[in-house]
Amino acid sequence: MRLEIRKYGDPILRVKGKPIETADERIRALAADMLETMHAANGVGLAAQQVGAALQMTVLDVSQVEDRPSTLTLNGAVVDDLTAAMPLVLLNPVLRLSEEKDSGTEGCLSFPDITAEIERALSVELEAETLEGEKIRIEASGLLSRALQHEADHLNGILFIDRMSSAAKASLSSKLKRLQKDTQRNL
Repeated sequence: MRLEIRKYGDPILRVKGKPIETADERIRALAADMLETMHAANGVGLAAQQVGAALQMTVLDVSQVEDRPSTLTLNGAVVDDLTAAMPLVLLNPVLRLSEEKDSGTEGCLSFPDITAEIERALSVELEAETLEGEKIRIEASGLLSRALQHEADHLNGILFIDRMSSAAKASLSSKLKRLQKDTQRNL
């Protein structure tokens, strides 16, 4: 079932998610709905907060993006074909960021038609749990690294506009105010 994607101005986007103790049927159903919602919106990631649930859960799928390559090592094994490992459903993810940084264009399903250059770590290491309760370890670079950082931020109530330069934020300020106002009017 497709869910409503919450837009900037909805207070749920600023709420830190609660850890998930066990992946019960409710969590599994939410993950399936989040995947359907993300794919329908042509997104590469979606956090639970973006569909109104303050939980430590995110879904990602960068396998269809060909112009922004990614690398993935899953539990120590290099994954050559990303379609074999995607989509990812991650519970309670914890990231470690590389020192090296890179700037790249980001957008967000909660901020329609808004993009900006955002500086992120070039690569990440991540530990998380799957819906099956298994612990997994991911090393990623490229778009997948950027998406993991973006979604982990969402899980902690941090939005990509918080990572923008002040100049970028200032240039988008009227669009952001309008989006926030429209969202709050519809709450």
